[in-house]
Order: sequence, then C-alpha cells, then structure tokens
Amino acid sequence: MPSPGSIRPQRQLSTADDRRRTVLETAVSAFADRGYFGTTTTDVAKRAGISQAYVYRLFPDKEALFVAVVEHCFVRIRESLQDGVAEAAGSSPQDVLDAMGGAYARLISDRDLLLLQLHAQCAAAEPAVREVVRTGYARLVEYVRGVSGAPEADVQRFFAVGMLCHLVVATGAHEVDAPWARTLSDGIRHH
Repeated sequence: MPSPGSIRPQRQLSTADDRRRTVLETAVSAFADRGYFGTTTTDVAKRAGISQAYVYRLFPDKEALFVAVVEHCFVRIRESLQDGVAEAAGSSPQDVLDAMGGAYARLISDRDLLLLQLHAQCAAAEPAVREVVRTGYARLVEYVRGVSGAPEADVQRFFAVGMLCHLVVATGAHEVDAPWARTLSDGIRHH
C-alpha cells in the first residue's frame, strides 16, 4: 500500500465535449472582436489554447464553427428568456414580456454576446449563417409567443425593442448626453 505522500492525484483529461464547449465559448469572444469574415480558426485556436488542427477535429471548417457559435448564442438567449419568465412578477402577457426583456438586458451586458449577434446578422449573406439566424429567431419568436400569450403586435414590439437595445448598447448611446441619444435610449433597459 502506498504511503499517503506518494499518492498522485489522477490527471483529469478533458473530453471532446468539454473542448468543444471551451472552443465555442472562446469563439464567441473571437468572432465578437472581428466578425465572421475577420476571424480565423487560428485566432480561435490561440484563444482556446489548442492547436488549429484540434479546432478542425471538432468543426470541419470556419463556417461550421461560426454556425455552432451562433447556435450556442441562441441557446444562451433562450435560457435568459426562461430565467425572465421564472422571475416574472405576474402572469399577464405584459408581465412576462417585461421580465424576459429585463433578463435579456442583463444578458447583453456581455458585450461579446451582443456583438456576436450583430456580426451574425451581418454575415447572414452566407446561406448557412442566414439559415442558423433564421432558425434561431424562429425558435425565439415561437417561444416568446407561446410563453407570454401576447398578441402578435406585442411580440413584434418585444423583438423590435430588443434590436433597439442592441443599437443603444453597441454604440453606447445611453452614455451620450444629446437629444438623439436620449430619444433612442429613453426607456431602454441596459446594465
């Protein structure tokens, strides 16, 4: 029997799923900085502390990586909206929409996630990216509609205000003391 001092802790090897998750989370930041067209798989690999070859073992190409990152982003948005529903002060459609809006405002205080969404919309000229963005929004719209029970016009307004939040936060309009900035950011929640 080995003495207590001679027992070595077993080294934990990360699984491919762990590495994939790490690469996705790292890629959010990389793509947020330079967008789809300005980011390379080498950039992502360096940030993740792995080789570019390993990135290609997890994702066949940059487009597949970006699509997976955008899907990951939509999952985080959905989780945020679900958190909002759980925190809603009441069950009226407006209470639920307000709570989801607050949760989303907290989520996009993560500038990387916000910028990734903007870059995904910009890269939607690429068919695979366009499809993942469409699918992501379709799922979110159906979720918001179903969970809130709100009329179509209110659901549309919810998403329109979300897009305005993107503009306000991305440009820092809420920090500008000028009439145009006050007009855009009045009533917009941000953290």
